[in-house]
Amino acid sequence: MPKGMPEPSTVLFRGIRVVDPATGRDGPGDVLVEDGVVASVGEAGTASAPRRGEVIEGDGLVLAPGLVDLHAHLREPGREDKETVESGSRAAALGGYTAVAAMANTDPVADNAAVIQEVMALAEKAALCEVHPVGAITRGLEGETLAEIGEMASLGVRMFSDDGKGVQSARVLRLALEYAKAFDVVIAEHCEDESLTEGAQMHEGYHSATLGLRGWPSEAEELMLARDVFLARRTGGRLHVCHLSAAGSVDLVRRAKEEGLRVSAEVTPHHLTFTDDDLSSYDTYFKVNPPMRSADDREALRAGLADGTIDAVATDHAPHADEEKEQEFDLSPPGTIGLETALAAVLTELVEPGRLSLLRAVEAMSTAPAGVLGLRDHGGPVEAGRPANLVVFDPAAEWTAGPRFASKSKNSAFTGRALRGRVLHTLLAGELTVRDGAATR
Repeated sequence: MPKGMPEPSTVLFRGIRVVDPATGRDGPGDVLVEDGVVASVGEAGTASAPRRGEVIEGDGLVLAPGLVDLHAHLREPGREDKETVESGSRAAALGGYTAVAAMANTDPVADNAAVIQEVMALAEKAALCEVHPVGAITRGLEGETLAEIGEMASLGVRMFSDDGKGVQSARVLRLALEYAKAFDVVIAEHCEDESLTEGAQMHEGYHSATLGLRGWPSEAEELMLARDVFLARRTGGRLHVCHLSAAGSVDLVRRAKEEGLRVSAEVTPHHLTFTDDDLSSYDTYFKVNPPMRSADDREALRAGLADGTIDAVATDHAPHADEEKEQEFDLSPPGTIGLETALAAVLTELVEPGRLSLLRAVEAMSTAPAGVLGLRDHGGPVEAGRPANLVVFDPAAEWTAGPRFASKSKNSAFTGRALRGRVLHTLLAGELTVRDGAATR
């Protein structure tokens, strides 16, 4: 149990739908949580009420392994006006997350043990969600010299990324993948050939031409991804591809997996939902990197997620201050927050229309990302003796996103959008961090 947390709760979830990708289970059951672990999982209606604690009736609700986010920007240290580890952790818990990976582009950059330890200490103090710092691949995110990967790996860092920037040098990326193999860690790449995206504001296509905005061609992602796949083949290192956005990228990942390479990939809820047509109003909340692309690209992403080519859904939660997002479109920084809307977005856009099973959705948001990060206490299985890192949600609940969020920032592309599915309870090591849709502290 993380330090600073209250004693774990004793709760019986009675007659609840248990969705557990680790075992393939999707059906009703009684789940008892006690002393920080799952005490028992039985047939629905067979469990007796605990002598102490409470009973939560699960009719119409879903219980699943707590969600795991491979990609969040918590901004601390350095930009506490946008987000802190505490506020980001609270937003994560409200979104059903029990673990998040915090990206390295803080100020100072998380390219050394001192910054990594600071983030770990802040997360331990907040005790709302496990926060796993991501170490930078290169010093200062400058793409030239490798950061102290071994030193950070010794502290438990499992993933390294210069996210926000692609590693432009093939030589540097090759060295990083070789180190990744030596330390059994993951290199998470932001695939962007910057020679093709200078000054770009949105996806290059019909809409960029009509809006008069410089375009970000999908080839900028595909070319770097192809290079990285070649280097992963050469080195045997583990490559994770951040926020896929283009149909060609999905094909590249599919072929790499068919070849047996150690390659995984993620996609964001906003790339699964929106297209470049949504930028027609110049709304900066839709300005992200990589950009929202065409309807054909979106369809390829959805298909890739459904067939397992894309392993995980990750938020790329990127908070920005109001004054930054309220600038003219070309001056506004890219990014949207997403921790509090991710599950509902996937349920609304993919599960409800029948494009994705609920079991696969939970796998992509919990079991698979936990596997990428090597988190043994997350992602299930939901079985007796396992840590009670769980989420309970109502898949039928309807609500409208925003305009206020637990995040310190409000720049959500989903603001004002009708969503279906809402988190009611989140348990971290058996403690209810969210109860009835509200944070407990």
